[in-house]
Amino acid sequence: MKLDALLPNLGEWLRGTGPESDVVLSTRVRLARNLSGLPFATRAGPQHRSEVVARAKEAIAKATDGHKLEYFDIPSMPTLDRQFLTERQLISRELAGSEGPRGVAFDATETASVMVNEEDHLRLQVLRSGFALDEAWADIDRLDDALEARLNYAFHTQFGYLTACPTNVGTGMRASVMLHLPALGLTKQIEKVFRALQKINLAVRGLHGEGSRAFGDLYQISNHVTLGKSEPKLLSEIREVIVTILQYERQARAALLKERKQAEHDRAARALGTLSSASMITAEETMEHLSAVRLGVHLHLIENVPITAINQLFIHTQSAHLQKLAGHPLGGEERNAARAKYLKAKLRELGARQ
Repeated sequence: MKLDALLPNLGEWLRGTGPESDVVLSTRVRLARNLSGLPFATRAGPQHRSEVVARAKEAIAKATDGHKLEYFDIPSMPTLDRQFLTERQLISRELAGSEGPRGVAFDATETASVMVNEEDHLRLQVLRSGFALDEAWADIDRLDDALEARLNYAFHTQFGYLTACPTNVGTGMRASVMLHLPALGLTKQIEKVFRALQKINLAVRGLHGEGSRAFGDLYQISNHVTLGKSEPKLLSEIREVIVTILQYERQARAALLKERKQAEHDRAARALGTLSSASMITAEETMEHLSAVRLGVHLHLIENVPITAINQLFIHTQSAHLQKLAGHPLGGEERNAARAKYLKAKLRELGARQ
């Protein structure tokens, strides 16, 4: 598989389908695992890290859980390719930027991936479009079993799976849901929601996880602690919270339509107009305008713009994707101009109407 072959695809997390996909872009379940008898990746030297890579590659190649994963060596990969995989949610920024032997294996559908030598020896991940916690958990549980049959995980009978970060000890599981919450932001309720989440130990992050800013009204909500709770309990807790947030966002959208429909139509139309006519535009500005258009589509204020097309614009206007599409590196101003040109052409193709 060549990385450029991924360009025409949306990837699982941006397909725009699945349950509750008007608000929930995707569901992710991640498992942190370490190999017994070896130092954690954060303390391991090159020899130990190389041993982890060798064992992981062999186990991944022999795993028979339904996913055919292909391994990619990160150190031999150009910086642009690392950024490209980060933008597609297949690797973390930490794995892209760290040192030493490390890699990632993923399938052609970008549904399942395994990062090797990130914070932990292995970071397993499964993505599902829409709100699909149970499906994602069942899928990653099979992948975990397939790898554990060939690898000896670091496990303690009292504490569970041992991990580099204490907050991951126990199940080693993080379940997260990517939400588009523009109406809660517009009605000034978003901070209240986030404060409530923090009180019940749920983390709120931006598009690219820990430390990233929330552009385009996109937020990842996940459990923060894994020790002392079973996987079904953790999934049940986050499901209950996400259902409530869905209700709040939809109520806020209904209020916008009832109380200021014309103003929202104008806001969405102006955003679409800017995306269709700008000669230069930044990634952050693009995300904000696409968020307004996406809301306008779901409120039936914007015509002839499929949600899948909006999702594609979210990913293709990111820096590495733009440079891949151009076929050569682009400087800052060149990217802003190329982004505007790409948006203009794509929206013209769609015949988007305000």
